[in-house]
Amino acid sequence: MKQATQQRMTRQQVLDSIFKQVHGQRTRVVQLSVPGREITLAHVIGKPDPSVYTNLCLEIGFHADFDQEGRAIGILQLSPAESAVIAADVAVKAGEVDVGFMDRFSGALIITGSRAEVDAAMEENLRFFRDDLHFRVCTLSQQ
Repeated sequence: MKQATQQRMTRQQVLDSIFKQVHGQRTRVVQLSVPGREITLAHVIGKPDPSVYTNLCLEIGFHADFDQEGRAIGILQLSPAESAVIAADVAVKAGEVDVGFMDRFSGALIITGSRAEVDAAMEENLRFFRDDLHFRVCTLSQQ
């Protein structure tokens, strides 16, 4: 009966019960995420509204009269996070794209450019990480 009751308890409750028996106190469990070798998000936004560029601060660094109309946005989420640096390098070598944002601590990468160039850079990233670095990669979603 005791074993059936423990099976219905959450992991935290089971650990609390064991810790109380041994030490007479409650315990707290912290679960950590172990970074895998994977690309969990790969998405292309074809013709974003100009407000998207503004809210993501992607127009910074261009001339004031620069028109982002018709430029696409490519978004990648990689793990381990430092892979974003490699993905940025692959992207700029695969297509005429600009790195709009790269975070080596979270693994986020945003690239911008013409739709065809962003598509080419994103596809090359997926191919390179899958075939050369043996990462698990998701499929490219597009809008």
